[in-house]
Amino acid sequence: MWEEKSSAPDKDHDDYVAIKAIFDKHNQTYGWRRIKNELPSLNHKKIQRIMRKYGLATRIRKKNPYKQMMKRKQEETVFPNVLQRTFKQDTPHTVYCTDITYLPLGDRFAYLSAMKDVASGEIVSWKTSLSIDMALVLDTVSALPEEITTSALIHSDQGFQYTNHTYRKLIESRNMIPSMSAKGTCLDNAPIESFFGHMKDEIVYDKKHTTYAELSVIINDYMRYYNHERKQWTRNRMTPVAYREYLLAR
Repeated sequence: MWEEKSSAPDKDHDDYVAIKAIFDKHNQTYGWRRIKNELPSLNHKKIQRIMRKYGLATRIRKKNPYKQMMKRKQEETVFPNVLQRTFKQDTPHTVYCTDITYLPLGDRFAYLSAMKDVASGEIVSWKTSLSIDMALVLDTVSALPEEITTSALIHSDQGFQYTNHTYRKLIESRNMIPSMSAKGTCLDNAPIESFFGHMKDEIVYDKKHTTYAELSVIINDYMRYYNHERKQWTRNRMTPVAYREYLLAR
């Protein structure tokens, strides 16, 4: 009796052959829905059962790398280098350079975002944070009065904060002109890089034991000193604030 049953033809054989033909024709990418479209006479539950029975599992299609790349492109924007290292400027509030630097703080880092007026050398806006996130950059731009940013050029590197769509929207709302350094070319953003270098040479704090609150006070004090007291040889031996007033008076 057992031998008779085992040698009996498989009742699903013909349907399996039909399903398998479609499955192979489409490089094993068709699931039961598409097969059902080509075999409308077969019940969808039967197609599912036969595919499970004979191990007809569809191949998982890999994500299209081009589509993934285009999606990232839509989320990020890289602007051309409009500034082109024209660091000799005579009108305050027309060209700004901005960037982020890190400051050792115990077993972690604090981050400083700053914006420099290229004409006067003044640090016109700055923010410190324990997180290098979008808020750090957005708050730095937002802290500036809108009347002094309209039509101004703002130059940065291609860090993710500056290519992010939220930064782009903020710059557009301020009617500012975005500009970006070539990738890996820090000299394109030399004014703010130079400032960070001077600042790190001149501020003094215990990198292992200073608290974040203490460091914030140190940074704010240094900014006041840099803008109002630190005279610069290349700016008629004036402080940045005094030089700004001098340029505006001219």
